[in-house]
Amino acid sequence: MIGGGISGLGTVLMLGRRGHAVTLFEQEARQAGEDLDRDFFDWCRPRVPQAVQPHSLLAPVRTVLRTETPDVYADLLARGAREYHEYDWFREHPSHRAGDEDLVTVRTRRIVLEAALTAAVQREPTVEVRRGCRVSALTIRDGRPPRVTGVRVGTTTHRADLVVDASGRRSPVPAWLTASGCRPPVIDSHRTGIAYLCRWYRLRAGGPRDPGRVKTGSAAPFALAGVFPSDNDTFAVNLVLSTGDPTRAALIDPAVFEAAAHRFPATAAWLDLDPEPQSAVLAMAGLDNRSTALADEAGPIVTGLVNVGDSLVHTNPTLGQGVALGLRAAQQLATHADEVVADPTGYHAWTTQALRTWFDAQVTADRANERRLADGSPPTDVRAAALAACAFDDPVVMRARAQVRHLLRTADDAYGSEEVHGRVTAWLAAHPDFTPRHDGPTRDQWDALIPS
Repeated sequence: MIGGGISGLGTVLMLGRRGHAVTLFEQEARQAGEDLDRDFFDWCRPRVPQAVQPHSLLAPVRTVLRTETPDVYADLLARGAREYHEYDWFREHPSHRAGDEDLVTVRTRRIVLEAALTAAVQREPTVEVRRGCRVSALTIRDGRPPRVTGVRVGTTTHRADLVVDASGRRSPVPAWLTASGCRPPVIDSHRTGIAYLCRWYRLRAGGPRDPGRVKTGSAAPFALAGVFPSDNDTFAVNLVLSTGDPTRAALIDPAVFEAAAHRFPATAAWLDLDPEPQSAVLAMAGLDNRSTALADEAGPIVTGLVNVGDSLVHTNPTLGQGVALGLRAAQQLATHADEVVADPTGYHAWTTQALRTWFDAQVTADRANERRLADGSPPTDVRAAALAACAFDDPVVMRARAQVRHLLRTADDAYGSEEVHGRVTAWLAAHPDFTPRHDGPTRDQWDALIPS
């Protein structure tokens, strides 16, 4: 295994618990778990820029962990992660339907999941972790297709029946394969012009804790704002805007950032609780959506090698898909490892069938967001805006929204049902004056917050 992030740790744990002997090579010598706050706020991790950004762990994360590693899930909760059911928005949950039990977000910082996985991997006798060890090359045997037979670390070669690339969005593996004369991996990459800025806070002991019945997201024509309630009384305030927005650099100043965040109802409600700041304003940009397939129309470009996690598919975080897709791939690989060793064709086909839909959905959403944030244009699709608003009044529409959000149904499938259509139509009839609008600041109000 190359790489010990979330997907790498999850994969080796699931493989090890099925009796496979696994060696994980991770170039970072430090590991998560000794002190969550120190690990989160003070650990410089330039190769993992998303590590300090807010996360919401979607239903597949919870489902995979509870199925494959229930001890990890229990540890995750014991370390402070919290479950939030989508129906918690309503004062009473509606009548249960099959599948409603899965509509749960796990609210936590990424480091908490990483620490729980790390602890479990350390207990697993079939898994050996070599930290501070950087894989520098693959060993490849000629053939049609060629076969990867192991990895090199320094001057030492380590043989393996299967090498798994979990080295992340900056994986060197595609370049190694091409340099070795293999057919190139099939890479589908879409740059996004979206920037993220967040700041972490902690609710004060003995201070106010309830922001009221407020949504976690707000919008202006040119910016989005969101709050991410998390573990151990922490939460993140997040602002999203175009990378070309002339005010972006000024938002690094905490005073400017908070003044802007106070202009959005979702984030203002949490900042009004007088929390204690825990971090500087943390920026992330220069992102893309990228799918890297180790098979083309002729079949696998190599055998003995597959990829998982961000090495396989990584998506811009607006839909929060990354960890969910990573652990789904880890589970699939671990379940069919013996077959994949013999022939990875089935695994490659599964990744296309199971993950490509969500990759394409992210690309489509990002294009729309990028265009809207750059143009500052008001919403014009009355039906779409009504559907979004109706979800917070109608549990049937909320169910459809949650199924899409948690990667359980596509938007066309969930929103296209006659039941949802009827509910939204009735909601519009009951709100004849409804027009799409933003609840955030105007451009003039925003610009007035920025020092000249």
